[in-house]
Amino acid sequence: MPGERLSVVITTFNNADTIGACLASVAFADDIVVLDSGSTDATRAIAEKAGARIHEQPFAGYSAQKQTAIDLASNRWVLLLDSDETVPPEAAERIRAALLDPAVAGFELLRREWVFWRWQPDRARLNHYVRLFDRERARMSGHEVHESVVVDGPVRRLDAIIDHHGERDIEGRVDKANRYSSLQVRDRHTREPRALRLRMVAYPTVAFARYYFLRGHWRGGWAGFIAARVHAFYAFLKYAKLYERRVSRRDGKGRPVEAKRQQD
Repeated sequence: MPGERLSVVITTFNNADTIGACLASVAFADDIVVLDSGSTDATRAIAEKAGARIHEQPFAGYSAQKQTAIDLASNRWVLLLDSDETVPPEAAERIRAALLDPAVAGFELLRREWVFWRWQPDRARLNHYVRLFDRERARMSGHEVHESVVVDGPVRRLDAIIDHHGERDIEGRVDKANRYSSLQVRDRHTREPRALRLRMVAYPTVAFARYYFLRGHWRGGWAGFIAARVHAFYAFLKYAKLYERRVSRRDGKGRPVEAKRQQD
């Protein structure tokens, strides 16, 4: 296509159930890179059949793994996708049009979420992330979880929606909340907030209200309600695990810090 050439980069691990649709949706790209971290299912075979360039590296963390995949791209402009995301035809057209003469260093794309058994409501607020960018002016943030693309230059939001075929059931979403909350506590970028016990008590209610009411997921029926409850549980786990980390620290005499505070 005229304009800037495009590389699509995707990190994978045992994603045979979603990688085929993901790759088919980006067939318009000039270069497709898949960085696999040791899949034991058919992920690699599906990617090879789709014509992607396959590389393998042990999992180095979400941010570091994606940065390696970006570095493997053959073109300056990169579209970063997860293996369970797809680019609808209308979004592909807008991406191609944006690359005819990009006047910015990156573009935010909107993302529509699959919530258990249905798509999020049309009038619910869509998340937006920098996914299309000039890799010479961008880098991954370095966070262990909720990693993002940091762009050195202007960013514009593109009217293009990608589809996220995320967790297909409640169990998967709860497992993800547990796993991500642990990663966030271990993240070197995470600082312990003030009033931690108050946050542990109050913030889950705030998180539920934001997700369910302010972001419009109340329009999604029971799927939206359950997703909001899991989101609140994630907020609780994050602060509970931060509190656990605090009380498990020990002073020079081997006593837990929290126990020492109660004695003082």
